[in-house]
Amino acid sequence: MYTPRLKILFRENILPTIKEEFSYNQMQVPILQKIILSRGVGEAISDKKIIDVFQKELSHISGQKAVICYSKKDIANFKLRKGLPIGVKVTLRRDMMYEFLDRFISSALPRVRDFRGLESSKGFDGRGNYSLGISELIIFHEINIDAIVKISGLNVNFVTSASSDDEARGLLEKFGMPFKKK
Repeated sequence: MYTPRLKILFRENILPTIKEEFSYNQMQVPILQKIILSRGVGEAISDKKIIDVFQKELSHISGQKAVICYSKKDIANFKLRKGLPIGVKVTLRRDMMYEFLDRFISSALPRVRDFRGLESSKGFDGRGNYSLGISELIIFHEINIDAIVKISGLNVNFVTSASSDDEARGLLEKFGMPFKKK
């Protein structure tokens, strides 16, 4: 049976290192719980077909079907009515999460124009979770550049069981996330 490369790396290298570094037992070691990919689609109010295109693109990137998010209430200033599609999201867990993380770190991030590392001070929320925004989806190999209707971005959230930002940063750095040096 196939096991993702980063999952093996976590079990064999990262887990013992973190246990020793923070003197934790097996249950206290922070883990990566899930990765959430999301896109807001404000243009879907005027163009109904664009939500399907965005759903297909996000499904290609993640390897699992994206879910359409609908508005929960009316907002007159934005011409938004309850029940209209306004976003697309995918939650990756277990093997799919490790596969996406591996592709994200090794092939997608190096394709970002003028990339000098991820900003580590701005993306953490104080509870051990990290969020970042990607301005162009063309950094992913799964996206066909000729088929893109509109160049748009994506939000990526890394949810960990870490209790502090330092623990989460250490965990993500051990996976290979290229943070800028302080």
